[in-house]
Amino acid sequence: MENLLGLLKIHVQRGVNLAIRDVKTSDPYVVIKMDKQKLKTRVVKKNLNPEWNEDLTLSISDPKTPIHLHVYDKDTFSLDDKMGDAEFDIGPFVEAIKMRLEGLPNETIVTKVAPSRQNCLAEASHIVWKDGKVFQNMVLRLRNVECGEVELQLHWVDIPGSRGM
Repeated sequence: MENLLGLLKIHVQRGVNLAIRDVKTSDPYVVIKMDKQKLKTRVVKKNLNPEWNEDLTLSISDPKTPIHLHVYDKDTFSLDDKMGDAEFDIGPFVEAIKMRLEGLPNETIVTKVAPSRQNCLAEASHIVWKDGKVFQNMVLRLRNVECGEVELQLHWVDIPGSRGM
């Protein structure tokens, strides 16, 4: 607990144009991993554009540790099929939190992260000050697969007794 900076809430919104892994469709779910933490969404049956709308929460002690996202197709009688993966970095997001942005107008764009070969962003990701909190919306293009994207929203939660920012 003494090494904990805070909690990262990841709102897994939806998948877009995911790959087909069964005959005509797939039963996708998302797994998010960071160090020894592993979180999973529910399975959405027969949908290539699933809406999860689920919050997954990671405890953060080192903001430099990358977060891995994997999409799988749930199979009943065999191992689940891989439907792609992505990786993202919360470094710019954590830097925006450290700025202590109180007093800024609502919906102010603090910074933006451009897509590049070093990240899995499909488009520019804005870090925004809204309702007294910092949010980051991102669209991740899945790797190692023919198509697919996953939309996420990041939100930071300070916890009492942590070493803070």
